[in-house]
Amino acid sequence: LLNMKYQEKEAVNKENKKVIWQHPGGKLRRLGPTSLTDAELLTVILGSGSSGRSAEEIADEIISEYFSLQGLMGKTISELMAIKGLKEVKATQIAAIFEIARRIVKALERE
Repeated sequence: LLNMKYQEKEAVNKENKKVIWQHPGGKLRRLGPTSLTDAELLTVILGSGSSGRSAEEIADEIISEYFSLQGLMGKTISELMAIKGLKEVKATQIAAIFEIARRIVKALERE
């Protein structure tokens, strides 16, 4: 896997302090999960890129292809692997995360 360099980004947190991060995982740790876009959340899940593409580029293409996180629901591993750089292991991880989400929603609906 290639070690892609992420551009440094910054924002101001709730305590009005400047925070800096490179990967969206750093943004999540510094500003909380609700501060991330759908593509940034997928980037955190993917972790690293592959095939000459960063995790951020792969996540952006996934969102472009399926329009939202909801658009990913029910996609097969084969469908996910059609995204350049999204190999079997990462496609399987995404499928597992969506199954966890589905089960949580189902449990909440029963309450």
